[in-house]
Amino acid sequence: MKAIHIFATLLIGAATAATAAPADSAKGEKIYKATCMACHGAGVLGAPKFGDKAAWGPRIAKGKPALYTNALNGFKMMPPRGGNPALKDDEVKAVVDYMIAKSN
Repeated sequence: MKAIHIFATLLIGAATAATAAPADSAKGEKIYKATCMACHGAGVLGAPKFGDKAAWGPRIAKGKPALYTNALNGFKMMPPRGGNPALKDDEVKAVVDYMIAKSN
């Protein structure tokens, strides 16, 4: 009985993750276009260009926590939260996830 409960919990969790991903991706894309594309679209001041696997590879290798920290707190010439202080932590993380997915 316990095994059935664990299996059901895993199944529900997988289904939830699968349905949450498109919403997070859409949110990330919207924020990217509104805030991040200005620099990451053209590679302004050394920002890794969106979709550039060679530029993003070493960054992605450092892990999502490092990328989240850089995006939240700023890194080199990038201001905290990409210059949009109104962005919530989960919104910043959603755009990082979106950019990673499209550059991986």
